[in-house]
Amino acid sequence: MQGSISVSTYQSSIATFTRTLEPSLLAALRIDESVVLVVETLVSLCSALTNSADRRPWHERIEDCFANINDEDLQKILIAFTEEFQGDKPKNWIENFKNENYKSFVERLLGSARYRLLVNAVKEDCAVIALAFRRGIRAFMPFAVAWSDALSLMSKEQLKAANRADVLAINAVEMVISIDDFLGEKVFSSLPMEVTAATSRDLAVWAPDGPDNLVPQFRALVTEASAKRVERANSPLVRKIRGARDALRYSEDGVSQAANSLIELLDRIMREAFPPTEVLLWVDKNLPGEPGLTHLKDGHRAPTKRAEALCFVYGGGPVMLGEPNTLDSGEGPSLLHDIVALVLVSARNKLQRLKHADSGTQEEREQLMMVLSALEGALMLGLTFGHLSAEYSTPPELPAA
Repeated sequence: MQGSISVSTYQSSIATFTRTLEPSLLAALRIDESVVLVVETLVSLCSALTNSADRRPWHERIEDCFANINDEDLQKILIAFTEEFQGDKPKNWIENFKNENYKSFVERLLGSARYRLLVNAVKEDCAVIALAFRRGIRAFMPFAVAWSDALSLMSKEQLKAANRADVLAINAVEMVISIDDFLGEKVFSSLPMEVTAATSRDLAVWAPDGPDNLVPQFRALVTEASAKRVERANSPLVRKIRGARDALRYSEDGVSQAANSLIELLDRIMREAFPPTEVLLWVDKNLPGEPGLTHLKDGHRAPTKRAEALCFVYGGGPVMLGEPNTLDSGEGPSLLHDIVALVLVSARNKLQRLKHADSGTQEEREQLMMVLSALEGALMLGLTFGHLSAEYSTPPELPAA
């Protein structure tokens, strides 16, 4: 390939192989430079992100992949991604590679020796991408646990009333474990994982006995991540979570004390970030036609708890209207933002009832722990969404003239 662009020091086996072929062969195989660029970029990024020996932050590793690429070549890579991922192209490539007639055609064209080299190159690159995908799926598990815990607080009526209730019925934890099992049983077993940076933990079955033993480990991570996000957002308030847990452990009136601490946490973290006047301005700008976001309080217009929660999980940023799809109507708040906001409101309502608990029975303690897990999950998700929304809405600074 004349004038080809090479991405990073992590070399794609497919790119290395195809660049030894004559242009006429590549044309016959319907492999052009944009296909090679996409594969090489994906493999380079996946190799960089899964290189356990590289202790640098992930963004520095990604920057290294493009360290020797100028703006013109970078634009070519972006155009290649746009071209190769539009319409049915990815699906057609997969179908072609699995099609016996196409494979026979390629083998006749290349000869047996070079055909085996191509097959091996494809498998090696697929192994690198599969490892990155499995690590990504496993890294998503705390969010799946947080989501499941948050949804556990919603009643059947609330779930039915929400858009795309069938989507909400999906168990995120079981879905992640199913995908992980599929990767191990069907994908890893057919690929040369020894050419990757895979460790014994990467190759091991994650949950051989189901999710019951796995979920508590990740719930502990959610608790830790939620506390860290609360501390970053409003450091004095992190003691409210710890105080709630201490009250449950050591106080006879622990349920009531914990509920009061968590109510104060919720009210303060939202209102200190976005006072009611700011919430009203945000509602008027972003969701002027959305019902149930304002009401009259002492004769004055005020935001509802749902409005405060929505503003909070959006980080005060814009509500981006999207195209309707299977997950979202494209109007009003997104499904994810709306559900997390509803969970925050539901958590507060349940805590309001539990703060009057006088007996401190085991049942009340279990109810409080369930609310606490759901609240920690919702705060972890809400603060993550809010941070992303706020970053998206803040334009980059222009260099000084």
